[in-house]
Amino acid sequence: MDRVRLAIIGAGNIATMHLPGYLADPRCDVVAVCEPNADKGARKAAEWGIPKVYTDLAECLADDDIDAVEILTPTHLHKDHAIAAARAGKHISIQKPLANSVADGREILAEVAKAGVLFRVFENCCGYEPLRKARELVLDGAIGAPVHVRIKTVTGWSESKFEAGLDPEGYIWRFNDDAPGGHLFDDIVHKFAMQYWLVDRDITRVSSVVKPGPLFFEPAAASFEYEGEGLLGNMEVSHAPDMYIESDGWSADEFFEIQGESGYIWVTRLCARLTELPPVVMYDGLKRNHITFDDVNPDYFRSFDNAAQDFIGAIVDGTTCDLSGELAVKVLQLCFATYQASMEGRTIDVASVSDKVSPPWWPPTMEKLIADSERESARRG
Repeated sequence: MDRVRLAIIGAGNIATMHLPGYLADPRCDVVAVCEPNADKGARKAAEWGIPKVYTDLAECLADDDIDAVEILTPTHLHKDHAIAAARAGKHISIQKPLANSVADGREILAEVAKAGVLFRVFENCCGYEPLRKARELVLDGAIGAPVHVRIKTVTGWSESKFEAGLDPEGYIWRFNDDAPGGHLFDDIVHKFAMQYWLVDRDITRVSSVVKPGPLFFEPAAASFEYEGEGLLGNMEVSHAPDMYIESDGWSADEFFEIQGESGYIWVTRLCARLTELPPVVMYDGLKRNHITFDDVNPDYFRSFDNAAQDFIGAIVDGTTCDLSGELAVKVLQLCFATYQASMEGRTIDVASVSDKVSPPWWPPTMEKLIADSERESARRG
C-alpha cells in the first residue's frame, strides 16, 4: 500500500491535536470523519477539508474507500468501536487509554489478531522527541544499565489559549461512571506508559498512596519494581492550584529521570516550559561530563504529528509502531494496580489485575464537583 485513506472517528477536543500530522503526511489522505453530532461533524469536516461526513459508525466502516481509522471516541466506547473496525478489516489507531478495563483491552486484541489488521494505541509521548532521544540513549547503554526511573507530574494553572479553547462538553464523561478513575486514568496513563517504554522493561509489583483531590485530580506517590535485577521506579503526581505553569498546551509540568549505573538522563519538560534547562541532559559519570542535547525539538504538539506519521509509516512501510496493544494492556494493569495498592495498603502484583479497579471516591458527586469548581474559580479571582 502506497497511500493510506484514513477516517477520523470522533471530532472532539483531541481530534484537533491528531489531525495536523495526518493532514501533513504525503502518504495519507484523510477522507472521512464520523461524528454522531451531525452539525459538529459537518463543521469540522469543512474546517479540516475532509470530503465525507458520517454520523453512523457502521456506515463509515462499510466504506471501501477507507483503509484505516483513528478512533478518538470516549474511552468507554473503545471496545465496541475497535472491534467493529477490526471486523470491517480496517487498520486501527486508537486514543489512549486502550479501554475501561483489562478484560475489554484483551477482547479488543483478540479481535484484532483474528482480523489480521494493524493495531496501535496513539501515545503521543512515544512521538515526543526528547523522550525518544532519552530512550535511544538508554537502550544504547549510554548510562550503563538503568537502576531507577523517576517521573514527576504537577498540575497547576496556565494562560494557555489551547486549554481555554477546549469544549467543556468533551469532559462530561470523564467525571462520571463512564470512566473508572480520574487523573491517574485519564492523563497519568501517559506516564505509566513511559515507565515501561523508556527502559523497555516490564514492571512486576507496585506500592502506592493515592488521594482524592479537587475535581478529578489524584495526588499520588507510587513505587515500582521491574522484572530482573536492579531496576526500581517512582512516580509523583501533585496538584499545585496556585502554581502558574507556562504552557502552550495543558497546565501541567513533567520531569523524567533515568538513573543508570554510570550516569543519568533528564528530560526536563513535556507540556510546559518552567526551566531554562535544555530538553535533554545526560551526565556521563565515566567521562565526568554533562552533555546537553539542545537540538532536540521540545515542541509538545509536534509529538502528535510524529505519532500520527508513525502509524502511516507502519501501514505503508511496515515499520514498528508504538504503542502496541500488548503494552497498552500492561499500562492499564499498572494504573489499576496503583489504585488497588493504595486502597488495600499492600504491594500488588501488576500481572494479577484482570479487570478494573476504581477508587472509592470515584465518580465524584455533583456537590463535590460544584464546590471544587467554585473554589478553583475563586483562586483565579
